Amino acid sequence: MSHPTNTETRFGFLRRYPFDLAVVSLAAILSYFVVVSFDAGTLPRLLVMFPIALFFPGYALVSMLFPASERTARQTAPVATDRRPGGIDGIERLGLAFALSLAISPAVVIALPFAGWGLDPAAIAGGLAVVTVVLAQLGVIRRLQTPERERFSVSLRSSLERLRGTESRAAMVSSVVLTLAIVLAVGALLFAFLMPASTGGYDQLSLYTEDEDGDLVAGELPDEVAPGESVPVTIAVENGGDDDREYTIVVQEQTIENGEVVDRTELGQVDASISAGSTGTGEQMITPAAESGETVRISVLLFEDEPPTEPTNENADEDTYFWVTVTDDPESDD
Repeated sequence: MSHPTNTETRFGFLRRYPFDLAVVSLAAILSYFVVVSFDAGTLPRLLVMFPIALFFPGYALVSMLFPASERTARQTAPVATDRRPGGIDGIERLGLAFALSLAISPAVVIALPFAGWGLDPAAIAGGLAVVTVVLAQLGVIRRLQTPERERFSVSLRSSLERLRGTESRAAMVSSVVLTLAIVLAVGALLFAFLMPASTGGYDQLSLYTEDEDGDLVAGELPDEVAPGESVPVTIAVENGGDDDREYTIVVQEQTIENGEVVDRTELGQVDASISAGSTGTGEQMITPAAESGETVRISVLLFEDEPPTEPTNENADEDTYFWVTVTDDPESDD
């Protein structure tokens, strides 16, 4: 006899499950799969980033905080023993959803590195989806605990009746204007947030040398070499973008006087093709052309595609350098 009762209970719960929170939860999950399925800058990805960053998490939080619908003036009369959950109307609910999303989304972005998820778009969308679903389920619990006659529900008929009801025209206009202002503000913020990210990621250039165990280490390049001696340097280039890229690496010997480059000598160029999100490494033998006793700066300049006619540290996409002194030639002392 208990089996039919349990079945009826489960179906009864599904019938009472708030439709709007089910839609928000499923839409957040779908948005995540769209983000991971499409490349950066594509229209589907940009379209789903708007609601998942600026509406879904805030709406779920509002549903948890305000499970009841708007109360009439008689219902909101102060009563000492009134412990019913608070309620707001649909316009206020939408406005708060945008406003609270502005607070939730940055908090999620800040928390992601501590969770080990990183800060790529897929991780951000996944974090926002998880927060949205969790808050939405808490909202479901809160709403089902609210008396049915006071519980908020999405109903087109009741919304139209409310528009034709006792609410004053001034209050209606102010609510609409407030919502439009919030939408425009968050839209401008999201545009500024997404556009730099859609143009591609960062590149990183690093120099390493091998230690006695054959491991690559940074910051231990030799600062002295004998005349004609080469310096073995491992150059690492990280492609932080969302597409495969072609790079040119220019190695220059630079003579510095009073902080200014007074002479440049190109020691070599290297072409590299690096796939999106990957790091390419290669060892180069760099032989300074300076005279004995001279200290020079060895600059490694990274350019996407072809370098300019006169490569410099200033026009390079990334640059790094190390100093080296060419020691006196022992044979010249004889």
